[in-house]
Amino acid sequence: MDAATMTLESLPTTGAPSGLAERDEQVLAFERQWWKYAGAKEQAIRELFDMSATRYYQVLNALIDDPAALAHDPMLVKRLRRMRSSRQRARTARRLSTQG
Repeated sequence: MDAATMTLESLPTTGAPSGLAERDEQVLAFERQWWKYAGAKEQAIRELFDMSATRYYQVLNALIDDPAALAHDPMLVKRLRRMRSSRQRARTARRLSTQG
């Protein structure tokens, strides 16, 4: 399946009430398995969620800080938080090295 044939309905969700909006569950499901699909992630984001990649990442960053998201998929949310922290540390280190 490629980004052109992927649909929101094809993303697996738990179906159990989690305290998250349906779109938030779909964003987490997409993040869990986007790499399985051919094509650019940004293209799939635009097609599936009808938003820019920038807006998607704003939504995702707010979502991974939500305790309901952590309860819904703890391994994924913790991995995404680690990746975000790692990127922040790398940016800070680059900034500090250029100022010195």
